[in-house]
Amino acid sequence: MLRQALLVASRSERVRRVVETAPFSDEVVRRFIAGETIEDALRVTGDLTAEGLLVTMDVLGEDTHDKERAEANVQHYVELLERLGAAGLGTRAEVSAKLSALGQTFDEDLALANARRICAAARDAGTTVTLDMEDHTTVDSTLRIVHELRRDFPDVGAVIQAYLRRAEEHCAELAYEGSRVRLCKGAYAAPSAVAFTDREEVDRSFVRCMKVLMAGKGYPMLATHDPRLIEIADALAVLHDRDPGSFEYQMLYGVRPQEQRRLAAQGAQVRVYVAYGREWYPYFMRRLAERPANLRLFLRSLAGRS
Repeated sequence: MLRQALLVASRSERVRRVVETAPFSDEVVRRFIAGETIEDALRVTGDLTAEGLLVTMDVLGEDTHDKERAEANVQHYVELLERLGAAGLGTRAEVSAKLSALGQTFDEDLALANARRICAAARDAGTTVTLDMEDHTTVDSTLRIVHELRRDFPDVGAVIQAYLRRAEEHCAELAYEGSRVRLCKGAYAAPSAVAFTDREEVDRSFVRCMKVLMAGKGYPMLATHDPRLIEIADALAVLHDRDPGSFEYQMLYGVRPQEQRRLAAQGAQVRVYVAYGREWYPYFMRRLAERPANLRLFLRSLAGRS
């Protein structure tokens, strides 16, 4: 119930105004968000890659409803990628993009064209793009765009959310040679008709999806902080004779950083999801919904005790 309430609050303008104007310390938000500018994101990315970690950079902002805003988002990504390439970070860092920020909400063809421009900029920078999965109503549209982009940019990454009931089916469709697939649990509100709502059911779905991806010929990107799921992933890698370079773990910036470094020190590929930008509120609320400890930290800061 608490998780669902926080996810609903992530889309509430009233709650957003309260949270954005609350006198909590920067420490709380900065735990999950690298900052507001490209400079902030590049600085954090440089620090992480210097420690042997990989990075995916996400420009915060979603649910764009006009062409001008979508165009501004594309231009931001192009600038980010140009600077990423100039800094020589293309081999260690990629970008993640939300199609709703590129016009998907009102024009799927526009979102495809905009995503294509970002993919071209990524190629010039020596890196690639992963298209984030968002609300359950956009799954089919997002997968259509992924498949279309892969005609020219075969390394474009797809994302499957394990809490959705069709996740295993989608994983089977995407587990082919060269296919980069991020598997995550999912952090958006969805009705029980299309999504598992019990945490144990979501975990079981995640395991089923992992089995499909790790047995397939693609490149699984396993986005989890759960020690049990990481252990199962390790076992599946041994079972299917996967070397460390044939898959990766993904974790959020600010969540279990010591575990990120432990896995990397053991030779695993670990990619950190680094989000930045001024439109941090929906992302921040979803992080609170994922872990009760995050919410406790936030509430303490509101009380002035953090």
